[in-house]
Amino acid sequence: MQIPRRILILGPESTGKSTLASDLAVHFEEPWVPEFAREYLSMLDREYEYQDLLQIAKGQVALEDELAQKAQKFLFCDTDLRVIQVWSEHKYGRVHDWVKTELDQRVYDLILLTDIDLPWEPDPLREHPDPEMRQYFLDWYQKLAVQSDFPWEKISGNRSKRLEKSIDLIESHFSQ
Repeated sequence: MQIPRRILILGPESTGKSTLASDLAVHFEEPWVPEFAREYLSMLDREYEYQDLLQIAKGQVALEDELAQKAQKFLFCDTDLRVIQVWSEHKYGRVHDWVKTELDQRVYDLILLTDIDLPWEPDPLREHPDPEMRQYFLDWYQKLAVQSDFPWEKISGNRSKRLEKSIDLIESHFSQ
């Protein structure tokens, strides 16, 4: 059985990650992994807490691994544990050891870093609409992409430009 190439779509809130992951999945006729946190947080009847981030992390990993079994060539991941790392460090000043260990073990074949050039779309689960915070988180995610040692590219522009550039990158990156 061939192991699918895992392509991570990474970036701050409201930067089109889910849209890009879904569009790529449709184009390549492959599965995409939605953000487990959305489902988890929408079921909570309270504010999320530090320990919830570990449950979200475990749910994200399990969902990604489950959908990898259904992928042939590519698996498009709407997010990964870097998001948990960033939120945990930003909000609580610490990251659970399980998340750190998993981050060191999980491999992605390409990271598509979504830019903040799309307009903010309000959503009850989003927390930081101001431009300075969007830039702050973009810088942080870019630093994590660089530190990952995985190939990565920043994806900017409107929906169609992002999709076109991403398809081109994927096709050229995996043409060997």
